[in-house]
Amino acid sequence: MLTPQAHVPSRLFQGYSFHSPQREPSCFSRTFPTLSCYAGVLVEALRMHCAARQGTCDDMAWTRGSEGIFHNLLRVGCSVHIEGLENLAAMHEPCVFIGNHMSTLDAFGLPAIIRPFMPVTPVVKRSLCTMPFFGPIMCSRQPIPVDRVNPREDFKAVMEGGTKHLANGISMIVFPQSTRSTVFDPAKFNTIGIKLAKHANVPIIPMALKTDAWGQGKYTKDLGAINPALPIHFRFGKALRVQGNGKEEHAHIIQFIQQSLDEWQ
Repeated sequence: MLTPQAHVPSRLFQGYSFHSPQREPSCFSRTFPTLSCYAGVLVEALRMHCAARQGTCDDMAWTRGSEGIFHNLLRVGCSVHIEGLENLAAMHEPCVFIGNHMSTLDAFGLPAIIRPFMPVTPVVKRSLCTMPFFGPIMCSRQPIPVDRVNPREDFKAVMEGGTKHLANGISMIVFPQSTRSTVFDPAKFNTIGIKLAKHANVPIIPMALKTDAWGQGKYTKDLGAINPALPIHFRFGKALRVQGNGKEEHAHIIQFIQQSLDEWQ
């Protein structure tokens, strides 16, 4: 259940940036970071799953659950860095967030960062809506599910559903890559987010994400190993509007992502 009229204060950060303090994990978390992190995430998921089943998983519950995921990452020794939140604070209308896609953390972590500034929901692969525990939670956000099999059908779903959400004051998160990858390939970064923003006549906020600390699993891609040695980064750029065919804006977003990733490497 989306509640775009309600303000959701952040418990994760104060101000327009966040750099997690050094924290010594427990002996168990240091030795078994993946097991320790997922144990805590499972507790959050169960709580939110029950709320979703009862129809009470609103924006506040979703944001607190997203913050809980960060809490568990920090607890096992991960470092988190968030920058550019002043660009979100300056927004007075819904927008389209466009960024690269590395891990499951992208979809589940961004609400804790963005929702204190504005209502938001993502475009996600359909399998996230059918996962045990997480599926009902994700569905409560009324996301735009895509299959990544038929580009024409995905385009139609994003344009129709995304435009409707934006018209109702709900911003959209779009990952234009065909699949998650720790390597950013501009050739696989399509323009669907650009086209949505132009069609809905709303601004774009570029995002650069480095979330490979949450790995991809061998059997379940969404749940891989947690590697605290890899810093987690979220960076938001200044808003821009699509002019003309959007090629310049597309190139700007790619450059923003590539420069950020190069810096973090």
